[in-house]
Amino acid sequence: MKKLSLAIALFLTVLSTQAQTKSIPNITAQAPDEQESLAKDYFSQIMGVAMSATSNVKLFQFVYDWIGTPYHLGGDTKNGIDCSGFAYQLYNKVFNTAIGNNSRNIFSMVNPVDKEELKEGDLVFFKIHSRAITHVGVYIGNGKFAHASSSKGVMISYLADPYWTRYYYKGGRLLNDQQPVQNN
Repeated sequence: MKKLSLAIALFLTVLSTQAQTKSIPNITAQAPDEQESLAKDYFSQIMGVAMSATSNVKLFQFVYDWIGTPYHLGGDTKNGIDCSGFAYQLYNKVFNTAIGNNSRNIFSMVNPVDKEELKEGDLVFFKIHSRAITHVGVYIGNGKFAHASSSKGVMISYLADPYWTRYYYKGGRLLNDQQPVQNN
């Protein structure tokens, strides 16, 4: 959250400075709804995902805060995390929902969803060099998903990237009795 707060403060400072020099309204004095709108614009730009009025800002804040965290098999902290640890932490903190502790357990908790039907917060599963599910990420919109990559740590990737297309298995949405709670 410190990284996010610093980024938003810097963003607001730059815009406030622009407001003073270019007659743009000073946004630091705006209402919370307007600040949330600015946050959505900010995350849309830095993550390349068009956020809608219903987008979950907390989801994007969480992803942004974890970007660059190194990969560590079995890890679940900012010192190192694996794909299922990242998905677990995200669902716990953003949706106040506990999910499984490995990609196969998590898959058992979802209803399959067609790739074209994916929504923010849905899970995406991959079978990388295996017949079993070996990787999980969280869909954030516009064909992108956040995940903990074994080579680059927590990052955002495109489902349409040839590598991910090759190993994509299915998307999934939590079963009705385990639906996440929106914590905006």
